[in-house]
Amino acid sequence: MNLSASSALRVGLLVLLGIVLQVSGFAQIQVLGASPDLTPLIVAAVALWAGSIPGSITGFCIGLLIDLALGQNVGSSSLVLSAVGYGVGRFGELNDPAHGLIAIPGGAAATFGYLIAFAVVSFMLELEASVSALVLRDALVTTILNAIIAVPIFGLVRWVIRPVLLAQPAGRRRRAEKRETGPLGLRGLEI
Repeated sequence: MNLSASSALRVGLLVLLGIVLQVSGFAQIQVLGASPDLTPLIVAAVALWAGSIPGSITGFCIGLLIDLALGQNVGSSSLVLSAVGYGVGRFGELNDPAHGLIAIPGGAAATFGYLIAFAVVSFMLELEASVSALVLRDALVTTILNAIIAVPIFGLVRWVIRPVLLAQPAGRRRRAEKRETGPLGLRGLEI
């Protein structure tokens, strides 16, 4: 992604819209005791389409805003979402994310990784933390809910940031053409 004022404005509006929708709307939806979480989906979508550095910057910003909006330990969501953004961004840089349904496993992996890592970081930072098996159940339900809503969220993010994306991101490589090999699989021996 071209790091310009236009791209920062587009991603900033996405982050702000995601925070407002998460805090005011999606947090009130309860399915089996868990609610969908837009924050890892937005971070994963930006990272997948724009790369690892914009993904980690977006993760830090959206994590800081969600911590401030919810009154949590400031920095715990930023730490975890930065790592999620970087990881998904590296996956997108090394692989071709052209398949239309990449949003489902990408969103599910980003959500589950975020929730488990956030639980671990919160456990380490809280003074009176409680340990329960319900955390894993809630993480699984939230992951399933996010996998259901991942396709429209990834599509919206791609539609918003498409005008500022580079045609061929710097880190993305094309795979080399396969060469003929010999009967033993040794390259260069055309026997």
